[in-house]
Amino acid sequence: MAALQHLPPRQRAVLILREVLHWHADEVAQLLGTSVPAVNSALQRARATLATLDLGSSTPQDPLDPKSNELLASYVDAFERYDMDALTALLHEDAEWNMPPYDLWLQTHADIRAWCLGPGIGCEGSRLVATAANGAAAFGQYKPAADGGHEPWSLQVVELTDGRISGITFFLDTPRYFPLFGLPARLDP
Repeated sequence: MAALQHLPPRQRAVLILREVLHWHADEVAQLLGTSVPAVNSALQRARATLATLDLGSSTPQDPLDPKSNELLASYVDAFERYDMDALTALLHEDAEWNMPPYDLWLQTHADIRAWCLGPGIGCEGSRLVATAANGAAAFGQYKPAADGGHEPWSLQVVELTDGRISGITFFLDTPRYFPLFGLPARLDP
């Protein structure tokens, strides 16, 4: 998880698809709408970046400053109210949302708004539970369930840059990740 945060979304997706899920380069190229050489190049760049990282350091991450905490509280409020105006106001104009290993890569306020109010409308009514992932702000996202409770949907890892949200990665493997982060299996009504 720590290493993935150092990679751009496309390299992150390629690395996961090729080295974790063991997809063939042509399968990844087809999914991402690119060429096999582009997939191989992204994988090489991802490996090169990872090789330069010192992820074994035990230096604790600095706690978030009050302004960052306020920004994250505003994000939770906007997301839970599903207020796209308030939510996009917290994002850099070129903020990236991605959901590896799926071919979901959103990069503008218009794209994020269109996705959230279109294919992502099932996230309306979600609840977020704060956690942290390798020193970064993170949230367990729970979508509404038929019984009135909330079921796990994603682990959101939020990137902050210059007082705004610059990216969010949505990891969907909740049976794997939620226990690691001490997140509950569901939220009851």
